[in-house]
Amino acid sequence: MTNKIDGGLPAARPPEAAVTSTTARAGNERSAAIGATNATDSVRLTGEAEGLQALERQLGNGPAGIDVARVNAVRAAIADGSYKVDAQAIATRMIDLDQQLSK
Repeated sequence: MTNKIDGGLPAARPPEAAVTSTTARAGNERSAAIGATNATDSVRLTGEAEGLQALERQLGNGPAGIDVARVNAVRAAIADGSYKVDAQAIATRMIDLDQQLSK
């Protein structure tokens, strides 16, 4: 099989074939509104998902078990530059956690 390569550009589309009106090729007018379909899908949550939603609502309502005064004190210390990080304590706790997880 052989193909001739002539290096020319492809022929331009004839002007009468161009679509110039607001009617699409399939015959639908482009300015017409598209009707929505009725939703037939439904979602049913598992017990675990419902529990997570309840927990999210509970946490969103207020601080549950959070020491707000301590949080505000730490924020203030960070803001004024007086908060000090104890690297040794952090390293010790990380090692303890790793040992607990590997049991």
